[in-house]
Formats: sequence, C-alpha cells, structure tokens
Amino acid sequence: MKNFVTTNWLKDNLNKGNLVVFDVRYQLGNEDYGLEEYGKGHIEGAIFVPMEGILTGAVKAHGGRHPLPDLNDFASNMEKFGVDDGKTVVVYDDGELAMAGRLWWMLKYIGKDEVFILKGGIQEWTEKGYGLSREKVEPARGGALTINKKPRMVADVEDVRKAIGDAGQVIVDSRTPDRYRGEIEPIDRIPGHIPTAVNYPWTELVEDLGDMDHEKLAAHYSDLGRYDRIFVHCGSGITGTVNIMFMDEVGLEPVLYLGGYSDWISYEENEIVREAEGEN
Repeated sequence: MKNFVTTNWLKDNLNKGNLVVFDVRYQLGNEDYGLEEYGKGHIEGAIFVPMEGILTGAVKAHGGRHPLPDLNDFASNMEKFGVDDGKTVVVYDDGELAMAGRLWWMLKYIGKDEVFILKGGIQEWTEKGYGLSREKVEPARGGALTINKKPRMVADVEDVRKAIGDAGQVIVDSRTPDRYRGEIEPIDRIPGHIPTAVNYPWTELVEDLGDMDHEKLAAHYSDLGRYDRIFVHCGSGITGTVNIMFMDEVGLEPVLYLGGYSDWISYEENEIVREAEGEN
C-alpha cells in the first residue's frame, strides 16, 4: 500500500536521519487527550503535533468546524518540527487513521509527496511489543519546505452544490450510517445529509484494515469508478481523509470537501435530507 508503512518498517528505519515521525493523537471534545497520551508513552523520537492551532484554523461563520490554517503558517510550523523537502514523514495516531489522515492530507495538499501513515498506529506498535518513550522530543528545525499547492484536491460548497444531480459527479459522505440517515447528530446542530450523497462510512475501513488488500479495496469502491469527480466529506474534514487515502490506493482521484457537513448546514438555503423521517 503506497500511503502506509508497517510497524516493522518503522522499527527498522526509526533511526534514519531523513525520517520525521509525528504523533497526532486527538480526541474530539478533549483537547488535552493527545498530549496526555504522548506523555504516557510515544514512539521513540516522535514529535507531538496538536490538532488545534497547527492543523486547524480559526472557525468562522462558514468553512466548517475544522477549517485549514493559513498554509504559510502551516508550512512554517512543519519546518519548525523538522520537515523539509528532503525529509520522509510518518504520521501515527491511535490506529483509527483519521487524525493521522488529516496531517497526511494537508502535507499532500501543499505538495509534500514523501508522507506515510503508520498502519495500525501506536496500538499495533505496542501490540508488537515495541517499546515506548516518555521523553519529550524537542524537534530540530528543518530546511525549506516548498509549498506547491494542489488545488484540485479540495472542494468548496459551490462545487458540491453543482455536483448534486450531476450524473458525472458523486458526493461521498464518510460519516457513520446513523448520522448519514439523520437518526442521530451528536455534534452538528441539524441531522441529515447532503442531497444525493452516498454513504461510505470511514469506520468500516478501519474495522477491516487487517484484511484490506488492493482487490478488496477496489471492490469496495467499484461503484465510484464511473464518475468524473468524486467529492468526499465528513463532518469537518478529518475522518473523510480515511476514504481519501484508501480511494487513492486504488487509483481514484477524490476531492475533499473540507468544510464537510458542518459547512453545508451553515448555509440556510442548502437542502438537507433526513432519511430517518423520510422527508427533506
């Protein structure tokens, strides 16, 4: 798999000078979780990257709950953390892939190619019996990290509006089925989903990760290959990156609707579908 490295690979390459390892553990609603877990134990040499402030920008009226930060600031922060054009980056979280996926996607978006996710995260690392460190890592500043933004990787609300009902475009909702149907909504103020969106829950991919080879992934996404454009979203641009990374594995070219459902419902004129009630 081109977007992942295994725990065995990381163990064998951990001390190479051109490698930067990031710990991006995060828990929605508990901003202290990641740093607390990092302090309890992390992969040796790993640098903690907080979700808030580094991987997200200021929340506004539109743009969703986790908008991007200023990309120049982001690149500057990555340089401070040791990333430059010559470094290889490995990102891990608890193993659910979404938090690691956010940083992976952002680095890809600004043109950094040598970025990988640790398959299974720190959970698999510890299950293998590999040791952890409690020493806080002070990063050595990297050289220049060139920004070569790839605008086709991201979509906004206007792109998604135009995709509704367009036979050549599809909207993929990455949230869990109960949120997609509008049965529950624990985070955003209005339950439901974007009209015509199809549901590919990110959680299914994580649950089946151990058995997820290229053939099974291709089968999982087989209905999407006929579309010219694939717009992927979640609630706010984090868990949707799981679908993005796996679609990329099988040669699809998905576009992330970064603001996601939380951006969509910020516009009063946007239609919302609630399948739970069978009404719009």
